[in-house]
Amino acid sequence: MYEKNYPFVLFFLLFPFLCLFSQQEKGIYGSENWLNIWTEFNSSSIEYPEPTQILSGNIKKDTKLYKKETYLLLGNVFVTDSITLTIEPGTVILGDFKSKASLIITDGSKIIAEGTQTDPIVFSSNRDVKKKGDWGGIFILGNAPINKIDEESELKYDLNPSSSEMVLYGGCDEESNSGILKYVRIEYTGKRTKSSGYINGLTLAGVGSETVLENIMISYSQGSSFYVLGGYTELQQLVSFRSNRNDFLFNYGAQSMLANSLAIKSPYHTASGGASSIYLASYNDKQEVDPAKKGTNLIAENLTVMVLSNNLEADIKVGLVHEAMYVKEGASFSMNKSIFSGFNPAVKLHNKISINNENLPKMQFTNMYFNNCQGNIFTENDPNNEDLENWYGNSAFGNVYSHGLDYETFIDVENLDNPDFRLRINKIIAIILPEE
Repeated sequence: MYEKNYPFVLFFLLFPFLCLFSQQEKGIYGSENWLNIWTEFNSSSIEYPEPTQILSGNIKKDTKLYKKETYLLLGNVFVTDSITLTIEPGTVILGDFKSKASLIITDGSKIIAEGTQTDPIVFSSNRDVKKKGDWGGIFILGNAPINKIDEESELKYDLNPSSSEMVLYGGCDEESNSGILKYVRIEYTGKRTKSSGYINGLTLAGVGSETVLENIMISYSQGSSFYVLGGYTELQQLVSFRSNRNDFLFNYGAQSMLANSLAIKSPYHTASGGASSIYLASYNDKQEVDPAKKGTNLIAENLTVMVLSNNLEADIKVGLVHEAMYVKEGASFSMNKSIFSGFNPAVKLHNKISINNENLPKMQFTNMYFNNCQGNIFTENDPNNEDLENWYGNSAFGNVYSHGLDYETFIDVENLDNPDFRLRINKIIAIILPEE
């Protein structure tokens, strides 16, 4: 009897695990909560040691920063002359509020900031009461391609370099290597500049694919958290928390892969004009780019992008919640196995994007989980989204629409001391077969 029904019994045993896998594959994933230990969602309560060393001016020789010291980043600090700045795990670097400090890794130089899960590297503010925009941010400049007419471009942001070459980025090396950022936290960035608005938490300009960028958390940025200008980047296990503007911004021909990453929007921590979690563009001014070059393309998988709110319905009603993703003309993407939860609506397409057979295949949503959003996919300023709903609602794409509450949808979003933003899985009851 047992042998005769073995295939059926085996399926019965495996079915819960197959269901578990199919659910876990959407949004951020891992057999364990990879946010544990190295992230910090209550950074305002953290007191860092007083600085013991100062970093200022231009760093022109290989330099190493040590955990035993606390460093004050004073003014705009440039790593130049093709040298390497190495930062030991557990090191703390405080951006100076008065001088609105920033760290710039110039093209040809490298940063090796390789923390660990138990000993992350921290960039934060030197103020006792920390606020968004306390200091500038981190810039990494490389020589990977951008889509501007000129092969190289000059970074703005009022950085006042001693030589204009120190703020050039872009080139022809898709695989260029600017170093490693791994297990790094960046907090309270976003100084406002006269020429370019707010500085972002981490700006990657013309950065190539050999650069390691993973396990990076940016919190409380007055600008966007991650800003990718051109280049070829592979981004994994990134976290953006309570950014005032965009969480992930891609522009100027960025060719990027983004995987297993998290963005948390909070209504009262977002710019009054609204901000998207994911913003895709190929240019700010069409006249400055070469149409023969590649437009921005994002390949994204297993993202969890959500609005964390105590009263989402009320926050939407008063206009504090906006779209999860905004796509401008000329950008393309493939978004797979990801969760957009709590937005108004989930996606907006720029009104210059024609909804036709040429453009729709360039904008792929597959195996998505749209949860608790006030509408799904729209063209900007057009309330009629029937064509888009019919296209992306086709069962072949595997997209799912639901209205689950946060505590029903995610494992633990209320305990910011130790949150778990993975998709909640129903308990599985073990089944034991009787012996023959």
